[in-house]
Amino acid sequence: MSAHTNRLVNESSPYLLQHAHNPVDWYPWGPEALDRARSEDKPILLSIGYAACHWCHVMERESFEDEPIARRMNELFVNIKVDREERPDLDHIYQLVVQLMGRNGGWPLTVFLTPDQRPFFAGTYFPPQDKYGMPGFPKVLDAVADAYRNRRGEVELQAKEITEAIEHTQRAPGRAAGPSGVVEAAPSDLLRRASRHLLARFDDRHGGIGTRPKFPNTMALDVLLRRGVLEGDRVAAESVELALDKMREGGIWDHLRGGFHRYSTDERWLVPHFEKMLYDNALLLRLYADGFRAFGKPAYAETAREIVGYLFAEMRDPEGGFYASQDADSEGIEGKFFVWTLDQLRAAVGEDPLAYDMARLVFGVTEEGNFEHTGATVLSQHRTVEQAAAALDAGAGGGSAAHLERCREALARARSKMLAAREQRPRPARDDKVLASWNGLLLGALADAGRALDEPAWVDAAARAFVVFERKLLRGGRVGRYLKDGVPVGAKAAGSAASEVRPGFLDDQAYLGNAALDLYEATADPRYIDAARAIADAMIAHHWDEPSRGFFFTPDDGDALIARTQDIYDQAVPSAASMAARLCLRLSDVADERYLPPAERQLEALAQPALENPFGLGQTVCVLDHLARGSVTVVVVGDAVAAATRELTREAFRAYLPNRMIAVVDPARPESAAAVRVVAEGKPARPGEAVAYVCRGRSCSAPVTTPAELKALLRSCDTR
Repeated sequence: MSAHTNRLVNESSPYLLQHAHNPVDWYPWGPEALDRARSEDKPILLSIGYAACHWCHVMERESFEDEPIARRMNELFVNIKVDREERPDLDHIYQLVVQLMGRNGGWPLTVFLTPDQRPFFAGTYFPPQDKYGMPGFPKVLDAVADAYRNRRGEVELQAKEITEAIEHTQRAPGRAAGPSGVVEAAPSDLLRRASRHLLARFDDRHGGIGTRPKFPNTMALDVLLRRGVLEGDRVAAESVELALDKMREGGIWDHLRGGFHRYSTDERWLVPHFEKMLYDNALLLRLYADGFRAFGKPAYAETAREIVGYLFAEMRDPEGGFYASQDADSEGIEGKFFVWTLDQLRAAVGEDPLAYDMARLVFGVTEEGNFEHTGATVLSQHRTVEQAAAALDAGAGGGSAAHLERCREALARARSKMLAAREQRPRPARDDKVLASWNGLLLGALADAGRALDEPAWVDAAARAFVVFERKLLRGGRVGRYLKDGVPVGAKAAGSAASEVRPGFLDDQAYLGNAALDLYEATADPRYIDAARAIADAMIAHHWDEPSRGFFFTPDDGDALIARTQDIYDQAVPSAASMAARLCLRLSDVADERYLPPAERQLEALAQPALENPFGLGQTVCVLDHLARGSVTVVVVGDAVAAATRELTREAFRAYLPNRMIAVVDPARPESAAAVRVVAEGKPARPGEAVAYVCRGRSCSAPVTTPAELKALLRSCDTR
């Protein structure tokens, strides 16, 4: 244990606590640090990262734990450490600095500020000495401090210009754009134009967008899936299939436990950056469930089930929420927990030659390995079971069904033994924050995929977790940022007064509000409509800005920062603005038309940029498609818990209808009709029967009573 302790020891964030014993005199972001910078006229060194970030750990080991470097930091700067998952508002602003300076953003983010928070220089990772074509961190520290002391005029001018540029980026496109008619023109052209841009960047050999590093880019794949299925574009559909297949085969997939790593360092999805993020697995769970709906491949349903198996086994907290991430590193080495040598494989499998050979061939484990010249192998699906079985066939019983079955069983034994052996290794650290926003993504995916794949336990798990957020983070429709050890951030202790829960950001509101609607569809419980409406009402009250016709990321009563950002671009997660529009649009479809204007205005402001840059605004393209194409609403009238009603809703969940809403009107429960009054009117019950209507806008089909009839209606539904 280090002899040093700094102020971060009193924080709740696991990332900040990782730095609590650095010799750097770290402050958390807040009045104490900002007041000291002003009173001593010192520049601020702002360092932003997150708990699972490999290069954040590297910079900590190399620089923040180095006594001479720490002394220099303490002498020259007021040092502030920020968890970007705790304060995404700060990260949004200061990532722009690096981009405005012509560099790629990322983490760790290193920004130098004047005492009034204006940035004047920024970078990401800096090495301790000159290398990688970058100056050493001590050299950067000295140069920045010298400029602040001796060339203050230049620093002030730089800070002024960068701050003005940040403010300008937040005026466009939302504030600058006027009504363009793009939304009205979109139905026939939106997905075609967006897909053309995306397919131009698509890797036709390995799947996915671009070359390397390669990210799942689920929002872009969602656009292509819509185009492929709804509009019959074979190339778009086959591109999505290729990406889903190749990601599942690659090392980005954990072939022993399940779940996806963050991204691939190569174009083949082979060698990942090993951290596992909750949001990636939430988004990919929904995507693979949709892939199963669209293409009917059992492997996609299996992948979804293994994602959930991983999340339930390793990422669920005792109350039912889900943790934020797992680290890339263990024992200070990236990927050590996940990779295998032949000797490790042999030791794990034991005296089972067929199991050893099947694992070696299927997972591609070799003497030389494939991971950074270490002799270790990142597991991938190097061969299919059939190919490995054929390679092992010596002629006796060659190619027989019995031989293939023996090989399948041997691989299953090997996988089980390898997982058990891996569980004995020192584990990567886990960031056990329970973030409202990322949990919102997962709860919605669990509810929707659980109904699509007939997994009621997933719906139950989502409902259980939602109760936790209702009880601990939802106050007057406003969603707090996260829980740590069951305690809301901003609360002094468990059981603190409700007023002490600090409201979160736009993504917290929009993601959890959409999750409430997914849970309504999955359970037919109207209380989830009430929850979604309360969240949307508070979101509009505190985040909507009429002059810019858009949602701000920070609430109107949040911290005063140098800019108030509008989160319009997808990053690793969907943009908060697009998800806020989606929440309002979905509510307008079934609950109350008054939610439609904010959705329309936000989407009108973003329509032209989305058509020009669907890679950066893929989620916006999907919500624009919903607005332009209209919702397909399946209204089922009948006893909500009766088997006939459940069978009809089950059929609706099986269809790939991305703009779908499912509403259940139970004649015995007036509140069920009131919750979805927009679509409930004029749909009488039939005594002892459940009936279903398929509606496009306010135009509905004749009622049907059997799943087969509903299936035919959904298949013939003109979604174009």
